[in-house]
Amino acid sequence: MISQLEKEVTLRFLKTRKNDGFLNIISIFSFIGISLGVAVLIIVMSVMNGFRAELINKIVGFNAHAVVKPYSKPLKLRDETDYAINILSNDGEAVILNKNNTKGVLLKGYLENDFKNLKITNNQDFFGSKNLINNSISIGKEMSFNLNVDIGDTISIMSPSGVQTLVGSLPKQESFKIISIFDSGLSDYNENIAYINLETLENFFDTNKNERFLEFYFQKPKNIEVHKTNLIEIFPEELVYTWADMNKSLFSALKVERNVMFIILSLIIIVAAFNIISGLTILVKNKTRDIGILKSIGVTNKSIKKIFFLVGFIIGTGATFFGVVVGTLFSYYVENIRKFVSNTFDVTLFPEEIYFLNSMPAEIDPGSIVLIAICSIITTIIVSIYPASKASSLDTVKTLKYE
Repeated sequence: MISQLEKEVTLRFLKTRKNDGFLNIISIFSFIGISLGVAVLIIVMSVMNGFRAELINKIVGFNAHAVVKPYSKPLKLRDETDYAINILSNDGEAVILNKNNTKGVLLKGYLENDFKNLKITNNQDFFGSKNLINNSISIGKEMSFNLNVDIGDTISIMSPSGVQTLVGSLPKQESFKIISIFDSGLSDYNENIAYINLETLENFFDTNKNERFLEFYFQKPKNIEVHKTNLIEIFPEELVYTWADMNKSLFSALKVERNVMFIILSLIIIVAAFNIISGLTILVKNKTRDIGILKSIGVTNKSIKKIFFLVGFIIGTGATFFGVVVGTLFSYYVENIRKFVSNTFDVTLFPEEIYFLNSMPAEIDPGSIVLIAICSIITTIIVSIYPASKASSLDTVKTLKYE
């Protein structure tokens, strides 16, 4: 417990005085340093959490959550998987030819009704028709910009499968009419993927129906490991992979980067917290006479230690909570701040072609904030112990004699 005397002396030592100029500066810098360290750590963790969550949402919203590919036997739709929608699909790589532009593309084939049920065709960023029949094609926003085409235009696509002629094998080439333009939210996908009718795709690449694979879409795609285990039990002799498997290296890199950033930015808090040692050491030096008087009137060493410990603890805790407030507010309005800085100084702070997203996301995680605050307060407690112990060990007679 903290006595009333200890509270009053602690508050008295925290008050600034004219003759404590250098001490006040150290205390202010300690407070600002810890606050900035906590705020920056919260902001970086929130942006990285938001980036990961947004990337997952974009990936699972565009890609199939799980895919089952046949080795030998043809696959059929399964009614027992009531926890997901499953549809037949196929794909192949080709080259788009349009005037002076050529571009590699991954063609994904769906039946007309299945294409209408895809999540990407039912959002506000999908423009055009959903009737994916015959030689019609749906392309991404970036692809339409790069090829300078729009809905209603016709493009030529060359297949790697050849056509036998009198002069030998020639690449197969067909014309497709653009019926719609989609936006997945990921520029890399918008630029390299297009949809055509499944039967048209099979004719174009000379594949048969036995090579079709199953795509699964789950209600809770983040529980992908559980779903994968269930699919392996249902399809023990087939190839099963998920969105997590396809992007494993990406999310592993994000996890490592997040952990490294946490460690590096934590050093800011540690360095700032060590300023508390300097401040408390100078405070003990300045208050040597006061310590002697307190001891002479019966204040115990334990109380002296507690007083100086509370001074450092209050500075560190106050700075921590101030940093939490600043960091949380900045994280909440980070996209507005980014737009303001970009418009004011005409700079690009978050290039879409590099980060795959068109806005700076932030996900405020209460658990991370609590962890950061606890680490900061523990650091403050640790660095406050030594100078408080030195203050309590001062000799009463010597302090009064020489002060």
